[in-house]
Amino acid sequence: MTPLSFWKSRRVFLTGHTGFKGAWLALWLAELGADVTGFALEPDNDASLFTLAGIEGRSRSVIGDIRDAAALRRAMAAAAPEIVFHLAAQSLVRRSYRDPVGTYATNVMGTVHCLEEIRQMLGVRAAVIVTSDKCYENRETGQAYREADALGGHDPYSSSKACSELVAAAYRSSFLAEGCRVATARAGNVIGGGDRSEDRLVPDVLRAFQAGQSVEIRAPRATRPWQHVLESRHG
Repeated sequence: MTPLSFWKSRRVFLTGHTGFKGAWLALWLAELGADVTGFALEPDNDASLFTLAGIEGRSRSVIGDIRDAAALRRAMAAAAPEIVFHLAAQSLVRRSYRDPVGTYATNVMGTVHCLEEIRQMLGVRAAVIVTSDKCYENRETGQAYREADALGGHDPYSSSKACSELVAAAYRSSFLAEGCRVATARAGNVIGGGDRSEDRLVPDVLRAFQAGQSVEIRAPRATRPWQHVLESRHG
């Protein structure tokens, strides 16, 4: 079996499939022949990648809130997945300052809800919990972080992703040591077609260009390691 043929007819449950990264993953899995069920909020706008790429026509799409454990339970039970990708999240730093409670509810308890449903199901063989490279304690050393470095976070978003890592580790050790394999993936800053989120540099530049306006660079001295969205989805 080749890595690509592995996905043929594989039952996959994907949370966050209406978001930027989730929509690309849903497209790729569908192209590889996977049987994909997505669970997420409505897309933010009619020009989202989810809408423009017709993802709803290539997979089963369930609109729901990851904070609603009962809705997630129904969707996952109907899908009977072999593999789960958990991408649903509140992913914006500045929004996390405006709504810290909602950010923690989505990113921490949403992860709990997902792993709890996996724990209750017999058929799930592997789960990937996607967090963020911002889950580390930011010590401003100028050095790249390693997986063994301390978790932390100075803002609600980063902190919530560190919490999500701890939740995944606890479930892996306490409940899923046998059977389902659980891994976390710490994605970084990505660029690529279809990203229309607020507070992201490339979409902000394009929106300003289309409107004939100057673009505000909020952190001109910041350094970011950019990565194309398909690189992180491939990982």
